[in-house]
Amino acid sequence: MLILLPPSEGKTGPRSGRPLDLSSLTLADDDAVTAARAELLPRLAEASARPDALDILGVGASLADEVAANTRLATAPSAPARKVYTGVLFEALDLTSLSPAAKRRAASDVLVFSALFGATTPGDRIPAYRLPVGARLPGMPGLAAWWRPRLAPALDGYAEARGGVVVDCRSGGYAAQWKAPAERSLAVDVFQLRAGRRTVVSHFAKHTRGLVARALLEAGSRAAGTPATAADVVARAGDGGVPGQRWEVELVPPTGRKAGSLQVILPEE
Repeated sequence: MLILLPPSEGKTGPRSGRPLDLSSLTLADDDAVTAARAELLPRLAEASARPDALDILGVGASLADEVAANTRLATAPSAPARKVYTGVLFEALDLTSLSPAAKRRAASDVLVFSALFGATTPGDRIPAYRLPVGARLPGMPGLAAWWRPRLAPALDGYAEARGGVVVDCRSGGYAAQWKAPAERSLAVDVFQLRAGRRTVVSHFAKHTRGLVARALLEAGSRAAGTPATAADVVARAGDGGVPGQRWEVELVPPTGRKAGSLQVILPEE
């Protein structure tokens, strides 16, 4: 099984710890991925030192300190990604409270995509950084398109080695960084019922995807085999399996070259 997550844009910066070591990150044995990471770090530092850095990165003045910190990433303290990413999805996933078996699965079966590092596991040590995937660094194409050919060979092999279902909790540009094998992939789509009709949600979608990922990690092999078994695990989690959380699940199976969908429907508020 593989669970694909986006990063959180907000991060908790480590106060201490050894600096970033690219050779220690997941996929470091792939020369193209390591070269891409090594190229992006100075490009980001250079862009972040410019007077128009906030405009380049598409962020407001309140984040000026985080942008300035991008110029020091090579020497900044690093920590496991599970401690650096602290947004809504990661709060719901709550990796630190998983069972020991689920923690072992998360160490290799969860990939967190990012504009700076491509994809890492929760245990990879990284510094806090500010680089949305929609940013356009000077002299470069869009980051999702830039990463795609560099990640594909490495991640195609990574997914093949693990087998089982691929549950895709990414959205937007992060989903565009790598196309998972469609015949065994499920995108997690979250809807809220309002006046009997399904509506797309944002904040609750992130929270729900974190709970979905948690349920799948705890279920382990029961969820890993096929889209149908993964859907069953998630349905059970929303039927009293997650305290205080209820939902219904509909499975749209993969067909040919088109990935399937795990549609999670939250009840009326």
